Amino acid sequence: MEKIKNMSRRARILALTVLVLSSMLLVGYVNRAALIISFVGFAQKAAYPVGPNRPVNWQNAGAWQGEGKRPPNIVVILTDDMGFNDVSYHGEGLIETPHIDRLADEGVQFANGYAGSAVCSTSRAMLLTGRYSTRFGFEFTPTPDSFAPILQQLMQTDPMPRQMEFLALDENSLGSELTFWQRGLPIEEVTLAEELRAKGYRTLHVGKWHLGRVDELLPRAQGFDESLLMSSGLYLPIDDPNVVNARNEFAVMDKVQWEVLDYATSFNGGPRFRPDGYLTDYFTDEAVKAIAANKEQPFFLYLAHWAPHTPLQATKEDYAAVGDDFPDHRSRVYAGMLRAIDRSVGRVMAALKEHGIDDNTLVIFTSDNGGANYIGMPDINKPYRGWKLSFFEGGTHVPFIMRWPEQLTPGTTFEHPISHLDIMPTALSAAQTEAQAALIDGVDLLPYLTGKKRGAPRDTLVWRSGQYQAILSKGWKMHRSERPEQTRLYDVTQDPTEQNDVSAKYPQKIAELSALLDSHNSAQAPPKWPNGVLMPIWVDKTPADHVTLEDDYILWPN
Repeated sequence: MEKIKNMSRRARILALTVLVLSSMLLVGYVNRAALIISFVGFAQKAAYPVGPNRPVNWQNAGAWQGEGKRPPNIVVILTDDMGFNDVSYHGEGLIETPHIDRLADEGVQFANGYAGSAVCSTSRAMLLTGRYSTRFGFEFTPTPDSFAPILQQLMQTDPMPRQMEFLALDENSLGSELTFWQRGLPIEEVTLAEELRAKGYRTLHVGKWHLGRVDELLPRAQGFDESLLMSSGLYLPIDDPNVVNARNEFAVMDKVQWEVLDYATSFNGGPRFRPDGYLTDYFTDEAVKAIAANKEQPFFLYLAHWAPHTPLQATKEDYAAVGDDFPDHRSRVYAGMLRAIDRSVGRVMAALKEHGIDDNTLVIFTSDNGGANYIGMPDINKPYRGWKLSFFEGGTHVPFIMRWPEQLTPGTTFEHPISHLDIMPTALSAAQTEAQAALIDGVDLLPYLTGKKRGAPRDTLVWRSGQYQAILSKGWKMHRSERPEQTRLYDVTQDPTEQNDVSAKYPQKIAELSALLDSHNSAQAPPKWPNGVLMPIWVDKTPADHVTLEDDYILWPN
């Protein structure tokens, strides 16, 4: 009898064990995406440890030794994912941006300033080379190999009808032999930093890069004398007592960022270490120090902020300062991030003035692309339709300012379309030198801004990301895609917010723009690496809205 009882007890224990293990496996299966993301984050942080903060010492290379009038300093301040409506000089932003507004008042604001692309890395490649990035195969944003598999897992439990398409890739796919770290700006391309250094400029980089992560593709191999590099993507540690976080559960990639990103930077190729404070302020602190160390010579400062890109993190001080008149928590955090950017612009300008060099400095302020839909805020690109990762105006029509008191008339507005492509030739013209590359797609804007030339600097701009492309020519804009097969046409002189597709009404205009686009494409190079996913981007809604498959969307290759 006792033997039977023991067997019964063992059976109950075995059954309970099986039940517990099965439950664990079931929970693990249901949460497999989260487990995969957590594992990737843990492995990444273990492989690339972050040390304590260390001081950054910007080298003082001495006084300028040239003859005649000293060339102007060049300062490019680039934000990440800043919407057209995020600056208050455009009218209806979340908060006032007085320092950015003052920059616009003291310089030239471009009513039709365009990003090179609707995504960060390709825009940066164009800004620094003055060339369409597709000329040298930089067509898609470099992403880790784990990107598509993680998305595939996330899609299994995601309630949104995304209709994401995953493309079959194998070891024979073009460029598949390149690791994520090797995907970047080819070393053969000549950058603005290389050109200016050859002219005798001191070249300084602070912030984001996203143009390759192996040594031969990092800033110091691409023309920068010194580089303070953003090595991950947190503005402060998630549990920092001074941070206010806003997690967006409706955004797929937001879930990934909170797990895999770290709080880290590095200087001149050295080990990773913790920044000293909130990332936007820290980069500003170091930019101000770099200006002070190089005030006696012409310098090029490329201050590439991460803000206001996700993850949404503000300081408690900024969160409190913007007040509570916002529709939700994330909007208030985002407003705090914008306040930090505006403060950064003010501090950089104050540093230039303090050292008596602001009048002879060309300052360029812009964003790498339009505001992103995955933060769930409907008006950041107002009045334009679309978002980052689309070629609607919301994805490419960005804040754009140039200030140079010695040459540019303050308080003026330039109406003709200009582009990130124009930054390099304009900066080189200011430095009284020319690009070495045989073919530059950008235009020197100085003759147009000083009145020496009249009219539009260019007739045509093209945006291309694989099968999805757009062209703007003499006031007409055409979107063309293969998946889904679709052509849209807008008369943006009469319809700048792209509300009325007139493709059926003007077939001859479609034919004309198609020929221009085909001609452009024939001169581009094949992509150096593949894209693995086509992501739906809704044109008029954010992921925080009730989205259906009936809502208008495009498929963005990534």
